Amino acid sequence: MHKFAEVHPMDKMKANYEVMLGLAAEMLLDEAMIRFRKEKIYAAIDNALESGDKEGFEKLAAQWNTLQR
Repeated sequence: MHKFAEVHPMDKMKANYEVMLGLAAEMLLDEAMIRFRKEKIYAAIDNALESGDKEGFEKLAAQWNTLQR
């Protein structure tokens, strides 16, 4: 019979830490991407309002509302 290699508790903690660190990095990146998109859409909404582009404004407003959820 083969004995399964025992996993040291510190190895488990290190693996858990790495997973949590990866998740935190992913969440941070997602938030940065959403913030960037919001800034771009907000600027485009301003431009649409200034130029009187009602259709563009409505499209951009719908995108903005989707990001707000």
